[in-house]
Amino acid sequence: MNFDLITSKENPLFKEVRLLQSTGSKGQKARLASGQALLEGIHLVQTWVGDAALRTLLTSEIGLKNGEISQAIYEHLEICPDAKVVQLDSALWDLLSDLVNAPHIAGLLDLPKSVLTPAQSIATLAGDVVILDRVQDAGNVGSILRTAAASGFTQVIALSGCAHLWSTKVLRAGMGAHRLLDLYEGWSNQQVLSAVTAQLFVATADAEDDIFSLNKDLLHPVAWVMGSEGQGVSEDLLAQSKGVSIPIDPRVESLNVSTAAAVCLFETVRVRRA
Repeated sequence: MNFDLITSKENPLFKEVRLLQSTGSKGQKARLASGQALLEGIHLVQTWVGDAALRTLLTSEIGLKNGEISQAIYEHLEICPDAKVVQLDSALWDLLSDLVNAPHIAGLLDLPKSVLTPAQSIATLAGDVVILDRVQDAGNVGSILRTAAASGFTQVIALSGCAHLWSTKVLRAGMGAHRLLDLYEGWSNQQVLSAVTAQLFVATADAEDDIFSLNKDLLHPVAWVMGSEGQGVSEDLLAQSKGVSIPIDPRVESLNVSTAAAVCLFETVRVRRA
């Protein structure tokens, strides 16, 4: 099968892919403008094989010789025959990937509606929610998304100031969790307080109640708020939340935010199963 071939770094599609890779607001602006995110690597592409949202696959001659990559491409085309496959000149691939010896496969994925829906148009968000308040490290954000998916918390809100949920680094750290979640991005504190119907809970060191004493509180829908690595949860969200502590050895100052999230979400799971 012949695929479209790109041999120049001046190609418009190649330029668009490079923009989607950009960090910070430049990359976010490109993703929102195009309505697409870039999936890098075989694991992420395999996660969305068979999903019509994966509209374009990018590979190279080297990639097509890899059995796992070619299987993913042809399996996707069998289910989604309208998908487009673009073959990059192998020399261009080195400009595209910042991973050493990375497999020559990537994809362009349509962003879900939840990401593109303005927060002000969502009146209520019922049920369990994870709220990320200015969590800035992409690895932490991706890890929390994996934990949310694993624990059945399918709704995640990222407030303004968080690492962008569909950036390549967060996608990589999320390891495919994005496909299982309804993700909302760029919300303000006030929009959270207006739309989220569940009781807000915050893990904080100085709370009187510890997480293992909540029990009945966790049987109802909950909204776990995870705060910034350096500053914690903002004052106005704290004021509307129930604070709980995670018992840790007093010689240890604090837990990493992604570890704290795992404790909170899986304690919720444990209480409900019990």
